[in-house]
Amino acid sequence: MTRYFKETFALSDKGAKDMVSAIAAVVMQNMALMAPVSLLYLFTGDCLQGIRLFTRTGMYVGGIGICLALIAATSIWQYDTTYRATYTESATRRISLAEKLRKLPLSFFAKKDLADLTSTIMSDAEAMEHAGSHMIPQFYGSMISTMILSIGLCFFQWRMALAAVWPIPISLFIVLTSKRVQNHFSRTQQQAKIDLADHVQEYIETLRDLKCNNAEHAYLDELETEIDLVERRSIGNELGTAIFVVSAQLLLRFGIATVALAGGAMLTGGTLTLMQFFCFLLVASRLYDPMGETLVNLAAINALQINVDRIQAINHSTEQGGTTAFSPKGYTIVFDHVGFSYGEEEHHALSDVSFTAGQGKVTALVGPSGGGKTTVGRLAARFWVADTGNITIGGVDIRTIDPETLLGAFSIVFQDVTLFNNTVRENIRIGKKDATDKEVEEAARLAGCDTFVQRLPDGYDTVIGENGCKLSGGERQRISIARAFLKDAPIILLDEATASLDVENETEIQSALTRLIKKKTVIVIAHRMRTIAKADTIVVLSDGHVSEQGTPEELMARQGLFADMVRLQTEGQNWSLANHEEME
Repeated sequence: MTRYFKETFALSDKGAKDMVSAIAAVVMQNMALMAPVSLLYLFTGDCLQGIRLFTRTGMYVGGIGICLALIAATSIWQYDTTYRATYTESATRRISLAEKLRKLPLSFFAKKDLADLTSTIMSDAEAMEHAGSHMIPQFYGSMISTMILSIGLCFFQWRMALAAVWPIPISLFIVLTSKRVQNHFSRTQQQAKIDLADHVQEYIETLRDLKCNNAEHAYLDELETEIDLVERRSIGNELGTAIFVVSAQLLLRFGIATVALAGGAMLTGGTLTLMQFFCFLLVASRLYDPMGETLVNLAAINALQINVDRIQAINHSTEQGGTTAFSPKGYTIVFDHVGFSYGEEEHHALSDVSFTAGQGKVTALVGPSGGGKTTVGRLAARFWVADTGNITIGGVDIRTIDPETLLGAFSIVFQDVTLFNNTVRENIRIGKKDATDKEVEEAARLAGCDTFVQRLPDGYDTVIGENGCKLSGGERQRISIARAFLKDAPIILLDEATASLDVENETEIQSALTRLIKKKTVIVIAHRMRTIAKADTIVVLSDGHVSEQGTPEELMARQGLFADMVRLQTEGQNWSLANHEEME
């Protein structure tokens, strides 16, 4: 049973066991709630038989006390096993999802957008939390309680039992058959919500550009259309569910009529006593109201399948594996006839790429935009996995190494810097969690951060805002570079690391890099030719191929693509408004 709940509702092992306990608690609570009905049955019988009630006062008072104690004890148990256990499981679910995402390759994220993943971790997990505390245990517990009660009624008077319980299986069947319809409406509603969240996030992120281009009102009109669509889809989803649930609940009410009709006929025929008739009327009144809620819970569980599928899509995704034993013979990186495409067979991002980035050397990757430079960097760090060919570090195939172990050998500075709403010190310390304050400040000094940090209100303890919004682009990038200095890994990957720096700061960073790269493997992705003027090897990538490679002097002598790029960039640097006026 635990395995069934684990797979059906995306639970952990402990969560599945807690779910079974919660269902058992609901069953016991339902049975305890039936105890007062039994006491009322005895009381009514004594009244009809003319027994003096004061002679049994002790029994009834004791019975009331026992009923209250049973209801209190089972209610506390039910609360503890549903609410407390569910919230614990909800925390476990979110943590496990985050851990799973941490272990997935970037190819998974290329197929998902941020709004979709956020919706899964927050909205879907929240829906599962609500279902675990308010729906699933109550539904299964009520069904088991109803079965136990129905079997007991059959032993008491089987014909009246049939008259009482016949609407229940038919009502359940009506709601169960609505699952496909509910799933259709739930999917369309969920997709509309994701699209809306995506557009709201896009609006906030691009608000500056929208205002600059007077496009804000047009975008808001589109956003309003998305909001209207979510409203329509939500109403449609509720209506599609209500049609089946209300019909099933209406059918339940016929059970009271059949109990009354069958009981009246059997009472007239002498096959049913008045007390038995009264007993079935009591049971019917206690049976159908909870079953109405049970039908609502069943409909909610049907709709929950969409949330479960989205969570399980993450849980069942293939992780990147590998050994944690990484002992390369040096840190020379070799690309051997590597080919790669981003899921598009007709378009290869890289094709038959071969080059060597030697240890203690600076290897620069240059070329036109879209040539494959960034892709090479991603493959080297195993953010993506090559389709063909091999990539080795120190003779070890990187596909055999655990990604986290492999990344321990890399210090990476991306073109797009990500900072956290924390202090400057803690943002730099990400490069090395156990670094001392002195080590952090030394790394900052090497990266050229010290100058602007001293101007901040609290120095290194200044909180820099979400994604470093209180800093300039160059300052943010220098903090990212400081992380790489602090990590001090044997391989350094710089993806346009100095793109946001002015000439003076760029010169300072290059001087610091000269000290850093001793006995290390350095791969520099750059567009500025002066950035890689002193590189040991330059690999020119064009349309996913290695167009040419060699030293800067060799490539200039060949007068190929690299020489053309240098010439064009030099002409661009010499351009001025004065030149433009002369041309006119």
